[in-house]
Amino acid sequence: MKIVVIGGTGLIGSKLVAKLGEHGHQAVAAAPSTGVNTLTGEGLAEVMAGTQVVVDVSNSPSFEPTAVMEFFETSTRNLLAAEAVAGVGHHVAVSVVGTERLPENGYFRAKIAQERLIEKSSIPFSLVHATQFFEFVRHIADEATDGDTVRIAPVSFQPMAGDEVAQAVGGVAVGTPLNGRVEIGGPERFRMDEFFRDALAGWGDPRQVVTDPHARYFGSELEERTLVPGDGATLGKIRYRDWLGRTAQAG
Repeated sequence: MKIVVIGGTGLIGSKLVAKLGEHGHQAVAAAPSTGVNTLTGEGLAEVMAGTQVVVDVSNSPSFEPTAVMEFFETSTRNLLAAEAVAGVGHHVAVSVVGTERLPENGYFRAKIAQERLIEKSSIPFSLVHATQFFEFVRHIADEATDGDTVRIAPVSFQPMAGDEVAQAVGGVAVGTPLNGRVEIGGPERFRMDEFFRDALAGWGDPRQVVTDPHARYFGSELEERTLVPGDGATLGKIRYRDWLGRTAQAG
Protein backbone atom coordinates (compact mmCIF):
# COMPACT_ATOMS: atom_id res chain seq x y z
CA MET A 1 0.00 0.00 0.00
CA LYS A 2 1.32 3.44 -0.90
CA ILE A 3 0.94 5.82 2.05
CA VAL A 4 2.04 9.44 1.80
CA VAL A 5 2.99 11.02 5.12
CA ILE A 6 2.67 14.80 5.05
CA GLY A 7 5.23 16.10 7.52
CA GLY A 8 7.06 12.81 7.11
CA THR A 9 10.48 14.23 8.02
CA GLY A 10 9.37 15.49 11.46
CA LEU A 11 9.35 13.85 14.89
CA ILE A 12 6.22 11.72 14.48
CA GLY A 13 6.30 11.61 10.69
CA SER A 14 9.77 10.06 10.48
CA LYS A 15 8.84 7.43 13.05
CA LEU A 16 5.63 6.68 11.14
CA VAL A 17 7.41 6.32 7.80
CA ALA A 18 9.86 3.87 9.38
CA LYS A 19 7.14 1.79 11.05
CA LEU A 20 5.02 1.58 7.91
CA GLY A 21 8.06 0.55 5.89
CA GLU A 22 8.83 -2.22 8.39
CA HIS A 23 5.36 -3.62 7.69
CA GLY A 24 5.91 -3.71 3.96
CA HIS A 25 4.12 -0.53 2.93
CA GLN A 26 5.48 2.03 0.49
CA ALA A 27 5.68 4.96 2.88
CA VAL A 28 6.63 8.28 1.30
CA ALA A 29 7.83 11.20 3.42
CA ALA A 30 6.35 14.40 1.97
CA ALA A 31 7.69 17.75 3.13
CA PRO A 32 9.17 20.90 1.58
CA SER A 33 12.62 19.31 1.90
CA THR A 34 11.46 16.39 -0.28
CA GLY A 35 9.81 18.63 -2.90
CA VAL A 36 6.24 18.63 -1.57
CA ASN A 37 4.76 21.90 -0.32
CA THR A 38 1.14 21.77 0.80
CA LEU A 39 0.88 25.57 1.02
CA THR A 40 1.89 26.23 -2.60
CA GLY A 41 0.74 22.87 -3.99
CA GLU A 42 4.22 22.09 -5.31
CA GLY A 43 4.74 18.36 -5.83
CA LEU A 44 1.29 17.33 -4.59
CA ALA A 45 -0.03 15.90 -7.86
CA GLU A 46 3.15 13.91 -8.40
CA VAL A 47 3.34 12.41 -4.91
CA MET A 48 -0.38 11.51 -4.89
CA ALA A 49 -0.12 9.30 -7.97
CA GLY A 50 -1.02 5.73 -6.98
CA THR A 51 -1.55 6.68 -3.33
CA GLN A 52 -4.17 4.86 -1.26
CA VAL A 53 -3.76 6.69 2.07
CA VAL A 54 -2.57 10.14 3.10
CA VAL A 55 -1.54 10.81 6.70
CA ASP A 56 -1.14 14.44 7.71
CA VAL A 57 1.16 14.97 10.70
CA SER A 58 2.42 18.36 9.52
CA ASN A 59 2.51 21.41 11.75
CA SER A 60 2.54 25.14 11.27
CA PRO A 61 5.96 26.83 11.47
CA SER A 62 4.26 29.70 13.32
CA PHE A 63 1.73 29.49 16.16
CA GLU A 64 0.64 33.11 15.74
CA PRO A 65 -3.18 32.88 15.45
CA THR A 66 -3.56 34.28 11.93
CA ALA A 67 -0.56 32.42 10.55
CA VAL A 68 -1.52 29.06 12.06
CA MET A 69 -5.09 29.35 10.76
CA GLU A 70 -3.79 30.20 7.29
CA PHE A 71 -1.44 27.22 7.41
CA PHE A 72 -3.96 24.57 8.37
CA GLU A 73 -6.78 25.85 6.15
CA THR A 74 -4.63 26.34 3.03
CA SER A 75 -2.65 23.15 3.50
CA THR A 76 -5.72 21.02 4.15
CA ARG A 77 -7.68 22.44 1.22
CA ASN A 78 -4.77 21.79 -1.14
CA LEU A 79 -4.28 18.28 0.20
CA LEU A 80 -7.93 17.30 -0.07
CA ALA A 81 -8.18 18.68 -3.60
CA ALA A 82 -5.11 16.73 -4.74
CA GLU A 83 -6.39 13.59 -3.04
CA ALA A 84 -9.77 13.86 -4.75
CA VAL A 85 -8.13 14.08 -8.18
CA ALA A 86 -5.85 11.11 -7.42
CA GLY A 87 -8.63 8.95 -5.98
CA VAL A 88 -7.10 8.61 -2.50
CA GLY A 89 -9.38 6.48 -0.33
CA HIS A 90 -8.40 7.47 3.22
CA HIS A 91 -7.26 10.75 4.78
CA VAL A 92 -5.79 10.54 8.30
CA ALA A 93 -5.04 13.64 10.35
CA VAL A 94 -3.36 13.87 13.74
CA SER A 95 -4.67 16.41 16.23
CA VAL A 96 -4.58 17.02 19.96
CA VAL A 97 -6.73 15.68 22.79
CA GLY A 98 -8.69 18.61 24.21
CA THR A 99 -8.70 20.67 21.00
CA GLU A 100 -12.45 21.22 21.16
CA ARG A 101 -12.18 22.29 24.82
CA LEU A 102 -9.86 25.23 24.08
CA PRO A 103 -11.60 27.11 21.25
CA GLU A 104 -10.26 30.47 22.49
CA ASN A 105 -6.71 29.31 21.74
CA GLY A 106 -5.57 30.30 18.25
CA TYR A 107 -3.71 27.05 17.58
CA PHE A 108 -6.57 24.82 18.66
CA ARG A 109 -9.06 26.97 16.77
CA ALA A 110 -7.01 26.32 13.63
CA LYS A 111 -6.98 22.57 14.31
CA ILE A 112 -10.78 22.64 14.66
CA ALA A 113 -11.00 24.41 11.28
CA GLN A 114 -8.74 21.74 9.79
CA GLU A 115 -10.97 18.96 11.09
CA ARG A 116 -14.12 20.61 9.75
CA LEU A 117 -12.63 20.77 6.26
CA ILE A 118 -11.77 17.09 6.46
CA GLU A 119 -15.21 16.13 7.75
CA LYS A 120 -16.94 18.04 4.95
CA SER A 121 -14.82 16.57 2.16
CA SER A 122 -15.83 13.59 0.05
CA ILE A 123 -12.81 11.55 1.14
CA PRO A 124 -13.23 8.90 3.88
CA PHE A 125 -11.24 10.02 6.91
CA SER A 126 -9.92 9.24 10.37
CA LEU A 127 -8.95 11.79 13.04
CA VAL A 128 -6.44 10.75 15.69
CA HIS A 129 -6.37 12.93 18.81
CA ALA A 130 -3.18 12.36 20.82
CA THR A 131 -2.13 13.65 24.22
CA GLN A 132 1.16 15.54 24.61
CA PHE A 133 4.31 13.70 23.58
CA PHE A 134 7.07 12.91 26.08
CA GLU A 135 9.39 14.64 23.62
CA PHE A 136 7.35 17.85 24.10
CA VAL A 137 7.58 17.97 27.91
CA ARG A 138 10.62 20.27 28.12
CA HIS A 139 8.98 22.72 25.72
CA ILE A 140 5.87 22.83 27.91
CA ALA A 141 8.05 23.63 30.93
CA ASP A 142 9.90 26.35 29.03
CA GLU A 143 6.64 27.90 27.84
CA ALA A 144 5.35 28.00 31.43
CA THR A 145 8.53 29.56 32.82
CA ASP A 146 8.38 32.95 34.53
CA GLY A 147 11.86 33.96 35.66
CA ASP A 148 13.16 31.08 37.76
CA THR A 149 9.72 29.54 38.33
CA VAL A 150 7.54 27.26 36.21
CA ARG A 151 3.83 27.90 36.75
CA ILE A 152 1.73 24.78 36.24
CA ALA A 153 -1.95 24.14 36.93
CA PRO A 154 -2.95 21.22 39.20
CA VAL A 155 -4.92 19.39 36.49
CA SER A 156 -4.78 15.92 34.95
CA PHE A 157 -1.99 15.19 32.48
CA GLN A 158 -1.45 11.98 30.47
CA PRO A 159 1.49 12.29 28.03
CA MET A 160 2.71 9.50 25.76
CA ALA A 161 5.78 8.39 23.85
CA GLY A 162 6.22 9.58 20.28
CA ASP A 163 6.92 5.99 19.18
CA GLU A 164 3.49 4.94 20.43
CA VAL A 165 1.83 7.90 18.71
CA ALA A 166 3.38 6.73 15.44
CA GLN A 167 2.37 3.13 16.11
CA ALA A 168 -1.25 4.08 16.80
CA VAL A 169 -1.47 6.40 13.78
CA GLY A 170 0.01 3.70 11.56
CA GLY A 171 -2.61 1.23 12.75
CA VAL A 172 -5.39 3.67 11.90
CA ALA A 173 -3.85 4.45 8.51
CA VAL A 174 -3.87 0.85 7.31
CA GLY A 175 -7.35 0.18 8.68
CA THR A 176 -10.84 1.02 7.50
CA PRO A 177 -11.62 4.76 7.63
CA LEU A 178 -13.37 5.68 10.86
CA ASN A 179 -15.19 8.71 9.47
CA GLY A 180 -14.79 9.88 13.03
CA ARG A 181 -12.25 10.26 15.80
CA VAL A 182 -10.14 8.09 18.06
CA GLU A 183 -8.23 9.31 21.13
CA ILE A 184 -4.83 8.00 22.22
CA GLY A 185 -2.88 8.71 25.39
CA GLY A 186 -0.20 7.50 27.77
CA PRO A 187 -0.60 4.66 30.27
CA GLU A 188 -0.29 6.91 33.35
CA ARG A 189 -2.32 9.88 34.51
CA PHE A 190 -0.51 12.48 36.61
CA ARG A 191 -1.34 15.72 38.32
CA MET A 192 0.36 18.13 35.96
CA ASP A 193 2.16 20.26 38.54
CA GLU A 194 3.48 17.19 40.36
CA PHE A 195 4.64 15.65 37.08
CA PHE A 196 6.68 18.72 36.20
CA ARG A 197 8.04 19.06 39.73
CA ASP A 198 9.39 15.50 39.49
CA ALA A 199 10.52 15.97 35.89
CA LEU A 200 12.57 19.09 36.60
CA ALA A 201 14.13 17.45 39.65
CA GLY A 202 15.06 14.48 37.47
CA TRP A 203 16.69 16.76 34.91
CA GLY A 204 18.65 18.55 37.62
CA ASP A 205 16.83 21.72 36.58
CA PRO A 206 17.00 24.43 39.30
CA ARG A 207 13.71 26.09 38.32
CA GLN A 208 10.95 25.84 40.91
CA VAL A 209 7.54 24.52 39.91
CA VAL A 210 4.75 26.66 41.37
CA THR A 211 1.24 25.26 41.57
CA ASP A 212 -1.09 27.85 40.10
CA PRO A 213 -4.74 27.04 39.26
CA HIS A 214 -4.73 29.98 36.84
CA ALA A 215 -1.45 29.08 35.13
CA ARG A 216 -1.81 29.29 31.38
CA TYR A 217 -1.05 26.49 28.95
CA PHE A 218 0.10 28.23 25.76
CA GLY A 219 -2.19 31.11 26.65
CA SER A 220 -5.21 29.16 27.90
CA GLU A 221 -6.44 28.27 31.38
CA LEU A 222 -7.04 24.57 31.92
CA GLU A 223 -9.79 22.65 33.64
CA GLU A 224 -9.28 19.29 35.35
CA ARG A 225 -9.81 17.11 32.27
CA THR A 226 -8.93 19.51 29.44
CA LEU A 227 -5.82 17.62 28.34
CA VAL A 228 -6.77 13.99 29.02
CA PRO A 229 -8.70 11.53 26.86
CA GLY A 230 -12.14 10.22 27.62
CA ASP A 231 -13.25 6.67 28.34
CA GLY A 232 -12.49 4.25 25.53
CA ALA A 233 -9.22 5.88 24.49
CA THR A 234 -6.38 3.69 23.23
CA LEU A 235 -3.55 3.83 25.78
CA GLY A 236 0.12 3.19 25.25
CA LYS A 237 2.34 1.00 27.41
CA ILE A 238 5.55 3.02 27.70
CA ARG A 239 5.83 4.83 31.05
CA TYR A 240 7.55 8.19 31.25
CA ARG A 241 10.33 7.09 33.61
CA ASP A 242 11.13 4.10 31.40
CA TRP A 243 11.16 6.28 28.29
CA LEU A 244 13.39 8.83 30.03
CA GLY A 245 15.83 6.11 31.06
CA ARG A 246 16.02 4.73 27.53
CA THR A 247 16.45 8.20 26.07
CA ALA A 248 19.30 8.95 28.46
CA GLN A 249 21.03 5.68 27.54
CA ALA A 250 20.59 6.35 23.83
CA GLY A 251 22.07 9.83 24.24
